[in-house]
Order: sequence, then C-alpha cells, then structure tokens
Amino acid sequence: MSKDRKVEIVSRQTVFQGYFRVDAYQLRHTLHRGDMSGEFRREVFERGHAVAVLPYDPVRREVVLLEQFRIGAYTAGLDPWLTEIVAGIIGEGESTEQVARREVAEETGLVASDLLFALEYLASPGGSSETVTFYIGRVDTSKAGGIFGLDHEDEDIKTTVFPAEHVYGLVDGGKLNNSQALIALQWFVLNENKVRTAWGFPPV
Repeated sequence: MSKDRKVEIVSRQTVFQGYFRVDAYQLRHTLHRGDMSGEFRREVFERGHAVAVLPYDPVRREVVLLEQFRIGAYTAGLDPWLTEIVAGIIGEGESTEQVARREVAEETGLVASDLLFALEYLASPGGSSETVTFYIGRVDTSKAGGIFGLDHEDEDIKTTVFPAEHVYGLVDGGKLNNSQALIALQWFVLNENKVRTAWGFPPV
C-alpha cells in the first residue's frame, strides 16, 4: 500500500465463531480523490489461507483431477459434485510446501516429489481474507486413481488421471465452474512447457 493511502480501523468484533469465523469491521479509508471516506461496516469471512496443487506427471504427460461434494455449489442450485484440484487449509506452523505435500498424499495417495510455485491470489477479496498459494506438483501417475480423503473430515474424494490434452479441452470448453480449478488449469495450459523445462523435460 502506497504511503499516500491509509486504512483506519475504528473497531473489530467477532460476530460469529463456528467452523469458520466472521469479523465485523468499522473502518475508513483514503478515497481516490484524496480525502477520507466516511465510516462504514464490512464483514470478513475468516476461513484461513489455502494451498492448491495440480498433480502433474511430466513423463506420461498426465494430470490428476478430483471430484467431491461441495455444499456451496448445492445451495447455489448447481451440480454439487465438482471437478477440482488438490487443496487444503494451512495449519498453524505449517509452510505452504508442507501443506502441498500433505494434501497431495491425503487426497490422491501420491507423493509430490517436486513442487513448482505458480502464483498466489485472493480467493474472494470483497468479503474474505483467504489467499490461495498454487503449485504444480510432480507425481508418478502410473498407479493413480481411486477414492481418498479423511474420514474424520467427512471427505469422499474421487481421483482420476487424465491426459494433459483433456485439461486443454476443459478450459476451452467452459466445463469448469469453480475458481481454484479454473485459475490453476488456465495457468497450466499457458505454462505447461515452463513446468517441463524447469523439471528437465522437453517442451510439447
């Protein structure tokens, strides 16, 4: 944030605490014309920060995608079984790399032998502080596929291996409707050769 812009937090109160948290802020901030805004209220949904991983086998040129139930999609009136990538929330004291490797193991049964950082972005900045750190994870897909997830988190995750060309079709065909998968797979389509070069494989 530049020196000529500022945010004044008048008050902050936790108005809900459950599986997630909601904080209510009273604040003011610098306007584009230079003066300060009036005081106003905003609620922020606090769910932690996330790591997302697209498992990719550069030898076979295959990716692993997931399918699982999402209550948000259901309440929006959409098919709640979404095509997704690996993702999880960062726990206390964990690095993004540790979370990436843990989630790949839990959600696919695979080992991420290498991680390539792609980008970091805000998931929904109008009402949430959540950031997503996205990696490409190098895996061996020769024995990939099956049902995974943690029972105590009520996870039921189907993993499927697809040729990389399938990803190109998903992106071009408009068949994805969740931001993590859209952002990750669009990045992959634009940067697959960058990933391959970084890991010592020829471009395609």
